[in-house]
Formats: sequence, structure tokens, C-alpha cells
Amino acid sequence: MIDIYGGKDPRNIPSYATGDAARYLNIPKQTIRSWTIGRKYPVNKGEKYFHPLIEVQQTKPLTLTFTNLVELHILRAIRHHHKIDLDKVRTALDYIDEQFKIPHPLAHQTFQTDGVNLFIEKYGSLINASQKGQLALKEVLKIHLDRIEADDHGTAIKLYPFTRSNLENNPKIVVIDPRISFGRLVIADTGIPTAILAERYHAGDSIEELVYDYECDPLKIEEAIRCEMNWKTAT
Repeated sequence: MIDIYGGKDPRNIPSYATGDAARYLNIPKQTIRSWTIGRKYPVNKGEKYFHPLIEVQQTKPLTLTFTNLVELHILRAIRHHHKIDLDKVRTALDYIDEQFKIPHPLAHQTFQTDGVNLFIEKYGSLINASQKGQLALKEVLKIHLDRIEADDHGTAIKLYPFTRSNLENNPKIVVIDPRISFGRLVIADTGIPTAILAERYHAGDSIEELVYDYECDPLKIEEAIRCEMNWKTAT
């Protein structure tokens, strides 16, 4: 088999433009830029600089790795529940870094075990969160973490993005796997790119024709097309 990645781990190769990441993760492009390269913001006496929360390899143009997508996915859970000063989030993330001493801990299985409790312990103390509030955040994190699969070394290798507005009961029909189709969104267990299905459908092919050509369940094809159509409308 030809090694198309030149021996590099495909998870750590910058492959995703900001627009693609925004569509896949349902996070605004400006938010992604703030979290990854920082931003300036006005204050009473001039301006301050918000330092990034996620380390990226390529900033001009900003291009993200699969690992970065996983980190953004987890940060989305935190912001979904508590829209607070992200400097406090950074403090909690730095605490996790110190505890585990592994690169990109949010994309590692250790965060799903000891890491979540440690993070919430630190995060909760920073925002004076009640026990109820901490439990609610833990539940949101769990929903997000359940959509990540790790390899034998505990590092994230698959991400099932949310395809519907309701976080609970989201189907795991489409997946991002950096080893398949150059990390583009595909139907799980098939490798069929969702973008190609949507293009053919818009060009006039019926669901029945796509089912026949790809030998795939019609419900999965419909879900893939619906995702692409929703994301296109949203952007």
C-alpha cells in the first residue's frame, strides 16, 4: 500500500480550512479563529489581546489538523453550557496540561477518564459553579466525548460530529476519520464522502440511484445529504 502521508500521522497534518471546521463542528468561523490564533478586543484604555486556547501548526492561512477539530469539539461543550470568560477556561486547561503532560490532552482518552473530573474541579472553582452546575457541565461533556473514538494508544482517531440541533440522540451516521478520504466527512463504515452524495443529488440523481450506485442504506444516504444541505444553508 502506498503511504500517501509520507510516514506522518494523518491526525497531525493541517488539512481543514476554517470554513470546513465551522461547518463540521457547528462553530462560527470567528470563534474558531479566536480559539486558535487569538484576537484583539477593545477595552476602556485601548485594547487587549486574547491568547489562543488551542495550539495550531499553520496560521497563514489558518489550517487545522484533525486533532485540532477534536479539541474544538470539546471546547464547544464548555461554551455550550457556560458562556464565561475564556481566560478561566484557559486556566483550567493549563491545569490539565500540568497534570497529564501529554500534547493536546483534550484529544486523549485520559481526558475522558480522570481528566473530566479534574477539569470540572478546577473549572468549577474558578466560576463558583454549584454542584448542580458542575454536574450539568459534566453531562454536556459526556455527550461530546461519546462522539469520539480513540485508537489503542488512547488518542482520538474518529469524530462523529453533531448533525442535528438537539445534542442528545444525535445519530452517528457520518464521521471524520483522518485515514479515510483525506479526512473529509464520510458515511461511517463506508468511506462514501457526504459532499459527493450531495453534489450528485443536487445534480438530479435520485436517492434510489445513489443507493444502487453505492450499495448503501437509503436512510444513511438521506442523512448525509441532509447534513450537507443544512450546513450549506447555515453558511
